[in-house]
Amino acid sequence: MKILFVGDVFASSGRDLVRRAVRALAPSLAPDLVIANVENAAGGYGITRQTGDAILAAGVDVMTLGNHVWDKKEAREYLDAEPRLLRPANYPAGVPGRGATVVRTASGFPVGVLNLMGRVFMPPLDDPFAIALPAIEALRARCRVIIVDFHAEATSEKIAMSWHLDGLVTAVIGTHTHVQTADERILPGGTACITDIGMTGPHDGVIGTDRDATLRRFRTGVPSRLDPATGDLELHAVVVTADDETGRAIAIERLSIAGADLGAARPPDPRDE
Repeated sequence: MKILFVGDVFASSGRDLVRRAVRALAPSLAPDLVIANVENAAGGYGITRQTGDAILAAGVDVMTLGNHVWDKKEAREYLDAEPRLLRPANYPAGVPGRGATVVRTASGFPVGVLNLMGRVFMPPLDDPFAIALPAIEALRARCRVIIVDFHAEATSEKIAMSWHLDGLVTAVIGTHTHVQTADERILPGGTACITDIGMTGPHDGVIGTDRDATLRRFRTGVPSRLDPATGDLELHAVVVTADDETGRAIAIERLSIAGADLGAARPPDPRDE
């Protein structure tokens, strides 16, 4: 089984890259399941029903979130209404949405997906290391292949989570920093991991935002609106190959693909920002 996991989708250009990538990569890659982190999909901040539905229509099977989950007010209703959209499972009980799901590939094989968020340099949440274990136990009762999106800032916390879950899940995929790391590997227990898979969107700014506005904020300390950058489009992702029966990872491959190599772009959607 091959699972394509797309790094943080940023604004309309990122959504367009996803649409083009699923179509362009299908003949050669033939992924059985496509997962994407979408917490920056709506203008760089959060998710809306419109943007989420567009990503699902492009061929994504499961969408995960992170610290921008509540940036758009309508996300609260969307989280409850859309079972393919996950928010971090270590939010306290009672908040909208769900942190894990089981979906089936086109051939009917079940795959579990768990979304967690770190606590180092991040908003305070319940302990993801403790939350992960019962969540995975519940998923393993229904499936063997389990993918974890660990949305976290600190490299150490992401690596620690990978060792914590080695042998229990197929892969621990790091998201959030928007900078792709070159440390993909498979741990002794059969869990594939990478600290961060990067960002899908504009790379001519500062982790997705317009560089001039971002530089002004750093130079002056004065808050200002940070709009999405527009150029140097790239798709960042990983492909995890898993043993269907055991759930162990067989391979993990890092992808960094220029937008120009994914076919013609679609004009930006003016409703995005």
